[in-house]
Amino acid sequence: MTGGNMGIVMGALPHEMATIGGAAVGTFLISNSGHVIKHSLKDLAKVIKGAKFKKSDYMDILTLMFQLLKLAKNKGTVAIEPHIEKPSESPIFQAYPKITHDHFAQDLICDYLRMVSMSQDDPHQVEDIMDREIKGFLAEGDHVAHAFQGMADALPALGIVAAVLGVVKTMGSLNEPPPVLGKMIGGALVGTFLGVLLAYGIFGPIANRLKGIYEDEIKFYHVIRVIITAHLHGQAPQISVETGRKAISHEYMPSFAEVEEKLNSLPPV
Repeated sequence: MTGGNMGIVMGALPHEMATIGGAAVGTFLISNSGHVIKHSLKDLAKVIKGAKFKKSDYMDILTLMFQLLKLAKNKGTVAIEPHIEKPSESPIFQAYPKITHDHFAQDLICDYLRMVSMSQDDPHQVEDIMDREIKGFLAEGDHVAHAFQGMADALPALGIVAAVLGVVKTMGSLNEPPPVLGKMIGGALVGTFLGVLLAYGIFGPIANRLKGIYEDEIKFYHVIRVIITAHLHGQAPQISVETGRKAISHEYMPSFAEVEEKLNSLPPV
């Protein structure tokens, strides 16, 4: 591309970006609820940071669940009631601030251990309820990914609209000299290019990335479900935690020796 052609393209970018960007933002705001829009802006940071749960967090959830289940096993379910009723005052929960700051994880633990303390001890029923709740939480995240995917799907068409508007404007200026017409035609063609670029180069990948992150994070809550279900089946705390460890993806799964060393180093509750 010659310097003159490049100058034509770069000169057309601000106008075309304003046209396509404004239309894209408008369709995004109209087609999504305020809740989705709020979370969309908040979750954009995840595209760079990735999933919020790391290997150390999986070790923490195994340790936390072991302490609670061991306390329930040794002293009865009534012994864990102060911890699950007021986790903000529980020394067990407060030892794991990242878990307590994740309200869904904390509520998942407290709500279903509370159900166990209320004699809801049917493991299949509890597992089914937990599974539905976790899937519902995942669906909320998917709405954000779908919102960005919807914008990506609309951008090529918006680029074509911007291009057509540029051509219409050019048709009204046919008496202008060739350099002016060339700039106007170049701007019209840039509209189509920008729509495709933004769709397949930016917003489409963002939607796919967010969807993958949500699916990755939801595995953390499934570990909680697996441990509580194993506990309801009458397994010892160590076995319940080992069952949960096996439910962790290999990327984040601590080894059996690492978990055993961690559990053996815990102070008495």
